[in-house]
Amino acid sequence: MRFKAAFKTLLSLAGLAAILSGLGTAARAEPINLVGLGDSLMAGYQLPPDEAFPARLEKRLKDKGFDVTITNAGVSGDTTADGLARLDWSVPDGTDGVILELGANDALRGLPPEETRKNLDAILARLKERKIPVVMMGMIAPPNLGKDFAAAFNPIYPELAKKYGVALYPFVLDGVALDASLQLEDRMHPNGKGTDVMADKFLPVAEMFLKSLGS
Repeated sequence: MRFKAAFKTLLSLAGLAAILSGLGTAARAEPINLVGLGDSLMAGYQLPPDEAFPARLEKRLKDKGFDVTITNAGVSGDTTADGLARLDWSVPDGTDGVILELGANDALRGLPPEETRKNLDAILARLKERKIPVVMMGMIAPPNLGKDFAAAFNPIYPELAKKYGVALYPFVLDGVALDASLQLEDRMHPNGKGTDVMADKFLPVAEMFLKSLGS
């Protein structure tokens, strides 16, 4: 009789352990879903999908042990106005965070910096309203546009990052912009080696961003 009672107790404990294990599995964090909202620098202009910046970054983060997916919502040629217009369908419900990279085409086309600021402000405001955290990748005005343009354009990113309390990576093409070996023939877009450099340099910022989402 004692053996049967002990056996029943053992079965009960085993069942409880199985239940607790199942609860632990159910409570385990889901994969982190990021969206890379940007232009050709995000899209991977003339590159295979696996050589675009989001794919390169996702691989590095997974190698670091993060359970993360990064949806590439980059569209070549997009300005900040285009990004704002497609914001809600490019960043669907369930998105845990956004890597925002827009403004390069605004600068290349010499669009009024106040319009760029207004559009980025609206994007950040909308994402804040939706409670979606953001890390922003900044852009620097091309030197051929002159000092006045640069003086109006370059402060946009740090000032908006401060206003909305978001992380800022100052220059999306850091390490790539002045190295022809890392660029396509147009000398504006990164090649596969260039997106590797972009991902390597951005990786510490991305890690901190993901850890902040977890907290």
